[in-house]
Amino acid sequence: MAEQQIPSASMSHLSIGEVLAFLLEEFPDVTISKIRFLESQGLIDPERTPSGYRKFYDDDVELLRCILREQRENYLPLRVIKDRLDSGEIDPTTEIPRPSGIKNIPDDGAGTDALFAHTAASHANATNAGESSVDHRQAPVHDPIPTDALPTDEPTAKAPPTPTPTIPAPNLLPGVVLTKSELCSMAGLDAAEFDNLESYGLITSLRGSSGIYDEGALDIARVSKQFLDAGADARHLRGWKVAADREVGLFEQMIQPLLRQRNPQATGQARQHLVDLDQLGGQLRDALMQAAMRHHFED
Repeated sequence: MAEQQIPSASMSHLSIGEVLAFLLEEFPDVTISKIRFLESQGLIDPERTPSGYRKFYDDDVELLRCILREQRENYLPLRVIKDRLDSGEIDPTTEIPRPSGIKNIPDDGAGTDALFAHTAASHANATNAGESSVDHRQAPVHDPIPTDALPTDEPTAKAPPTPTPTIPAPNLLPGVVLTKSELCSMAGLDAAEFDNLESYGLITSLRGSSGIYDEGALDIARVSKQFLDAGADARHLRGWKVAADREVGLFEQMIQPLLRQRNPQATGQARQHLVDLDQLGGQLRDALMQAAMRHHFED
């Protein structure tokens, strides 16, 4: 996709609205609120006029493009992007493509398969679209990926699906927050699916905020997406939310005697008791489910 030419320095700076207009062609989901959010997280730092209006120059726009590409193509959390920009590992001024997913993943290798699959799927989509342009820059070479491991936009058949291995997804670092568009991108949800899950209370924003989500919401969104692809509706998943709330309510009642003591030792015991109860609850749910489904597996 050809990028729009940014006005030269002789044309002074751009406003945030003008920057948005330049970015929308390549990033249809970007908004003014997203640009402001990136500034609040310290990823961009545009100049300000005496009256407080933002002033964007060529370097600012290229930096924004770099950040948005890292999110879209490599699924990197904002904190990781910021760290790598600060260290120079990500250079917004270079036009030489880096091997996707090799230098831009956590050291433990989490998410490698997902990033490689995303790269292969993007290449396949471009080929099917009949693109005739040739890129003479050296592209990264990866091992072939099984066709059934690639993401697809085709709707899942309503018949009960055959379980398939889940491709590991990039993990969100503790403390990193996401906007709605970022969460949808990382979980594979479209806007309608997200809105349905949120309307039934499965996905909730952080307390005291609107439209900001944490790693817990991302975990729920990813699991919910798999249920949706299997043919369930968001309203069906509401039962898990209700059951979880009831279970937590019971656990909280059981640790109240410890919490009333108001001392560090009792508080630590209460927390450990919660962990133990959660494990017991999981074991009981598994046993009940096995008992309820046993007749399906009997000859």
